[in-house]
Amino acid sequence: MESQTPTDPPAASDGAQDTPGAFSIPLRQLTLGAPLRWLGLGWRDFMRSPAVGLFYGACFVLMGWLLLYVYQHAPAYVLALSAGFLLVGPFMCLGLYQASWHLERGEQPDLGDSLLAWERKASALAIFGFVLLVLEMLWARASLVIFAVSFDGMPDLQGSLSALASPDNLGFIVTYLLVGAVFAGLIFAISVVSIPMILDRQTDAITAGLTSLRLVLTQPLVMLCWGALITVIIGAAMLPWLLGLLVAGPLLGYASWHAYRDAVGDVAAEAPPTPHAQG
Repeated sequence: MESQTPTDPPAASDGAQDTPGAFSIPLRQLTLGAPLRWLGLGWRDFMRSPAVGLFYGACFVLMGWLLLYVYQHAPAYVLALSAGFLLVGPFMCLGLYQASWHLERGEQPDLGDSLLAWERKASALAIFGFVLLVLEMLWARASLVIFAVSFDGMPDLQGSLSALASPDNLGFIVTYLLVGAVFAGLIFAISVVSIPMILDRQTDAITAGLTSLRLVLTQPLVMLCWGALITVIIGAAMLPWLLGLLVAGPLLGYASWHAYRDAVGDVAAEAPPTPHAQG
């Protein structure tokens, strides 16, 4: 399915007086091959606007380095915040969604315009960003508790990585991965199409989050494949020294826009036609 050309951006108001409810927005049926198609379209957007993509890719790399530097003596926070940082990527990729929006219209994206994409929907984006921040803080706290009860004192970063690889700490590994999977799944479910939807439509944060959750619950296999692809690509991009994020970050950002465009239908476009009155 080709991505649909969006309408002009809605007005700056974040009001939702005529916004359809989360359960009235149609979702399109996706195929298992859709995630690979999104990646292909994302790569096309990256090649059409490499400067914008590389700028955001560099931001991902620099923020990853900053996390490692600041928390080099607090590995529990490093592991949790790094994972959370990657999972709030849809919010950080807002400028990339704006760039893809322009590319769909045949326009050349502008870096300055992408940096100010949040202005049109500031309040809705702020609410959604706050929700992600709370979930990230809970994840970080849960991670800290797991470390505290698993070790006598906090190990350094090298010690943490050794602990994760040691079969002697199987209980710690299983617990850490299960807790991480719960938070990762929740954040992914409510954000997989939310931020592009807020940017593209006259909608609110709750409606966007519920629509994203509906998509994951009604088409779990496709979304599981998409989540697995994101995990593999990000995991591979971590080496060496997070430099792969220079390309992987913007690639996934662009691809996520196309995931949204493929998955979420337009109410007006897909509603059945109104019958003409009989004369």
